[in-house]
Amino acid sequence: MSIRIIKQGVFSTIQDKGRTQFLDQAVPLSGVMDQVSANIANLLVGNSMDAALIEIVDGNFEFIAQEDLLIALVSASSTIKINEEIIPVNRPINIPKGSKFHLKNNLDGRYSYLAVAGGWDVPEILGSRSTFVTAGFGGHEGRRLQKDDELKAIQKLSKQNEILMELLKGETISYPNWSVPASQFKSSTKIRVILGREIDWFEDLAIADFLSEPYRLKEDNRMGYHLDGPKINRKIAHQKELLSTAVVPGTIQVSGDGSLILLMADCQTTGGYPRIAKVAEVDLSICAQLKPGDHLHFEIITLKEAEKLYLERQKDFQKLATAIQFKLEA
Repeated sequence: MSIRIIKQGVFSTIQDKGRTQFLDQAVPLSGVMDQVSANIANLLVGNSMDAALIEIVDGNFEFIAQEDLLIALVSASSTIKINEEIIPVNRPINIPKGSKFHLKNNLDGRYSYLAVAGGWDVPEILGSRSTFVTAGFGGHEGRRLQKDDELKAIQKLSKQNEILMELLKGETISYPNWSVPASQFKSSTKIRVILGREIDWFEDLAIADFLSEPYRLKEDNRMGYHLDGPKINRKIAHQKELLSTAVVPGTIQVSGDGSLILLMADCQTTGGYPRIAKVAEVDLSICAQLKPGDHLHFEIITLKEAEKLYLERQKDFQKLATAIQFKLEA
C-alpha cells in the first residue's frame, strides 16, 4: 500500500507515540499532539496504538492512492472527498488504487490523523518513527511532508489488519456504517492540572486567578502554547532564577513577565522557568486541538486522581479495540 502526496497542507509529519528513552540525553519526546485521536485512528485499521501515522495540521491535504488502501482519518469536523464523493470520517475506509483523497479544512480542531493498515513505513530512529523537524531527524527524511513525496505502508500486517481488509476490499470505496469519534473520549470541560513543584513561589491571589479566570491561546506550535490571561506574580522571597530542571509535555511554566507557557510534544527536556502546574495526561489531547483565540479554564486535581484517570483511559482504549474486533466478527 502506498500513496503520492499532491497537496501537503500547512504542516504534515509522520508521528507515533514518541521517544521515551532518551529524555536524559536532551532528546524531546515528540510524537503525536493528540494521543486520543491518533490511538483511535490506529485501532480503526487494526494497528497497534504505537504505529506511525500522518499528523495533519488544519487539513488541506491530498494524495493519490498508488495501490489499494485501508485507511482511517480521525478528525473533529473535517470533510473528506475521495474521487469527489464525500466520505464520513472516524471509521476504516477501503480506497481503490488510483483514487484521489482530499481532506478539507478542520473547522473544530487543529490536528487530524491518517492511519494506514500496518502503519507508515519510515525508519525507526532512537526507538521511534516520529519526526522532530527542529533537529531534522525521524519521520520522512526528518522534515514535514511535501508535494510528490511517496509513502508506503509496512507490509507485515496483523490479523486484525487482514480481517478488515478482507471485509472492506473491493473495486469501489467502502466503509462500515459505524464510527468512533474522538469526542467520546474527551468529556472534561476544564483542563485538569496537578500543582507544580514551584507552586509556593507565587502569590496567593495569582494562584486564585490561575484557577478561576480564563486563559486564551495566543500562539501555538508543537513546542508550546503561549497563553494570555492574568499575570502570575511571584512572591518577593522567590524572585531568584530557577536552575534548569526537568519539564515534559503538559508542564505549565511561568515566564519572567508572569505569562504562561504550556509545553507540548516537541518541548525541550529541561527549562529554567518555574512550574506552576502540569496538565493531566488525559486532557493534553483537549489542549492539542485548541486554536488561537480559544479559551482554557484550569481545575486542580491530585496526582492520584490524574493517575486513576489515565488508567481508566487506557482501559477504555482496550475496550474499544475489543469492540471493533466484535464488530468485525459479527
